[in-house]
Amino acid sequence: FPATLTYDTLRFEYEDFPETKEPVWILGRKYSVFTEKEEILLDVTSRLWFTYRKNFPAIGGTGPTSDTGWGCMLRCGQMIFAQALVCRHLGRDWRWIKGKRQMDNYFNVLNAFIDKKDSYYSIHQIAQMGVGEGKSIGQWYGPNTVAQVLKKLATFDTWSSLAVHIAMDNTVVMEEIRRLCQSNVPCAGAAACPALESDVLYNGCPEDLGLRGRLPLWKPLVLLIPLRLGLTEINEAYIETLKHCFMMPQSLGVIGGKPNSAHYFIGYVGEELIYLDPHTTQPAVEPGDSGCLPDESFHCQHPPCRMSIAELDPSIAVGFFCNTEADFNDWCQQIKKLSLVRGALPMFELVERQPSHFSNPDVLNLTPDSSDADRLERFFDSEDEDFEILSL
Repeated sequence: FPATLTYDTLRFEYEDFPETKEPVWILGRKYSVFTEKEEILLDVTSRLWFTYRKNFPAIGGTGPTSDTGWGCMLRCGQMIFAQALVCRHLGRDWRWIKGKRQMDNYFNVLNAFIDKKDSYYSIHQIAQMGVGEGKSIGQWYGPNTVAQVLKKLATFDTWSSLAVHIAMDNTVVMEEIRRLCQSNVPCAGAAACPALESDVLYNGCPEDLGLRGRLPLWKPLVLLIPLRLGLTEINEAYIETLKHCFMMPQSLGVIGGKPNSAHYFIGYVGEELIYLDPHTTQPAVEPGDSGCLPDESFHCQHPPCRMSIAELDPSIAVGFFCNTEADFNDWCQQIKKLSLVRGALPMFELVERQPSHFSNPDVLNLTPDSSDADRLERFFDSEDEDFEILSL
């Protein structure tokens, strides 16, 4: 029986999916454990998995060469953003198969996250941009800080040409998002982003000379919503709504977790969340002799981790990706329907226009020049774990 023993000890750490009639939801896709186990695992393995790394070039030239112990939320931010880039450049149906030659766009996405100073969304860029948000290098981030930093870094990524919106104060304002995404400005200098020349979408339609003059350009939207779903533990009333977020085709998942244990949640089954865990330290990856990047360590090739939804830390950020205006309109309709689901408390409000009280900074005792980032730190971040209940 020693073979069984070895098998069991291997299974112990990464238990496979339970045999359940409950559907498994992964980022807007519904699966059955009984008939689609391989498809579930392939979908999970195809997500980009970012973990702690060691022996990368020193951050800022003289800083840390590893993010073990402090970088888990930064890695989760990379994962949720990488999923947006995968949807943008490869599509939600794209799959990674070990040993199979991948297309160039896949390596372009992966290279945007490699641990070196000139990658768009590297740990180096996130840590250094975070200094502007009041975080010293090596300090733990909350979900909202990482969202703010990624939004700033995305402005340099002309290849992806994303509109990133962070919805503050538990409110998504449709008018703000439309204004952000319907920018008439084509990307600066076609040479800077050749990928866009052929696949620019005009309101979801392939480019057409007749349309160019009439329709505004819709920039693909990454919507991040920082939320606090309870004081010290998640309020049960939000659980159904949270599950529905994973059912939407626009889902990018959820980042969250307590200090030192942030996770990237990609789906759920029954009462358990399915997540990718960044808490494994791997050596930094260098391009091979051929210039090709060895990519196996960026894909989680064992069954994903699971935890009870009730154990989720209440401080999270939920993400959605809307490639076209039609995707955004569809998302709005789904959110409105969700408010009608019995026993589901809305996690945030969807409104057409900015409510008038938002423009009055005194409501929140904030100075008029207080930045969104300051408001956000004050409201949501769980870094210091000491919460004051504000009476508005």
